[in-house]
Amino acid sequence: MKCPHMAHVAIVDGARFVVMRNKGQAFEPKLEKVSNPELEATNFSAGIRHQDDGGQRHGRTDLNELAHGAAAAQWLNEQVLAGKIDDLVVIADPKTLGEMRRHYHKELEQKLVGELAKELANEPADVIEKAIAAH
Repeated sequence: MKCPHMAHVAIVDGARFVVMRNKGQAFEPKLEKVSNPELEATNFSAGIRHQDDGGQRHGRTDLNELAHGAAAAQWLNEQVLAGKIDDLVVIADPKTLGEMRRHYHKELEQKLVGELAKELANEPADVIEKAIAAH
């Protein structure tokens, strides 16, 4: 995946949110941590469609995790609208990424240069860099 020089990379799962920046080249990313934004997960309506009996019985639906994904998308929306993010790559586990997509602002969608549906929130930067370069 092409990750432009100085692009922001948001790595998200149901509990963590890390923002990094590509200090390397487009096809050879070198990520540097920018921040760990503190989020207030308030959008618990995010998981309404996941309220199936099977998912609840087997613990596959966690409304806190989905609300965290919605909050991460809202934070990214705010940064894009404030002109603080020009190019963005989002990396999140499939369920979180799906929830985040529901909350993307149109402006964020225009700044989005790539998405990776993979669980990498707890991985070191070099593993994330390789995953970006491989896709």
